[in-house]
Amino acid sequence: MWHRYVRIDDTRLHCAILGDGEPVLLIPGWPQTWYAWRHVMPVLAANGFQAIAVDPVGSGHSGRPDTGYDTGAAAAMLHRLMRALGHERYQVVGHDVGMWVGYALASDQPDAVSRLALTEAVIPGLAPAPGLFAPLAENIFLWHFMFNQVRDLPEFLTAGREQGYLEFIFDTWSFRRDRVAVDVYTRAYASPGGIRAGFAYYRAIPETIRQNAERAKRPLAMPVLAVGAEHATADAPIATLRPHASNLRGGIVADCGHFIMEEGPEEFAGQLLPFLLEARA
Repeated sequence: MWHRYVRIDDTRLHCAILGDGEPVLLIPGWPQTWYAWRHVMPVLAANGFQAIAVDPVGSGHSGRPDTGYDTGAAAAMLHRLMRALGHERYQVVGHDVGMWVGYALASDQPDAVSRLALTEAVIPGLAPAPGLFAPLAENIFLWHFMFNQVRDLPEFLTAGREQGYLEFIFDTWSFRRDRVAVDVYTRAYASPGGIRAGFAYYRAIPETIRQNAERAKRPLAMPVLAVGAEHATADAPIATLRPHASNLRGGIVADCGHFIMEEGPEEFAGQLLPFLLEARA
């Protein structure tokens, strides 16, 4: 595995790369980094793919600018990264917020994205907005959408307590908690600007929703895979995408929580790999 840093305008983007074959862009969600893909990357590389796990703008070793966190801007940045790496056409896999960005990337760059696999999220503007008084079992996966969008207060309340805040999320959203590299992610988001940049994706949700209203007019034409986890979003990813993809399939990974690439890497790869390999047929 090797690491690349590419400067796009005034922002540095970091990615980890494994393999020499067809490019597959792996986009993690919040609050994780490229490291969430560490188990999936060797499987892809062993099957003739080049796995490119990125730190999206604002995360991991990438830069943390003040703007550019709506999914259109974040997706455009990743497309420019792939072109800088020499790839005009590639497959995309996105998790959590990476699912938001992956959808935007495929919709905005249909000539570049040949296949799209998305997991463990719903997409703002495509999924129905949750009710204010959601049942506790649902609210444990929803409360942060409101909290993270509030200006200034989240930074004030989490300053010096980033580890406790993020550990609560990993504790409550995971099922196989021991498999999640929590210390790696809490260090990343507790570093200067890390938690603020993470919140910025949520504060950009109104703009993302506006963009997705336009994207929804153009259903995705490339093959799309949507995967949920039994103890997290379950069938919500495929339900979210069903009206917006003309060639859609999906599945659910059993005995797994939200952090699917770490909690159930073999099971997840078992659904992802055949989907990606179909492009060769």
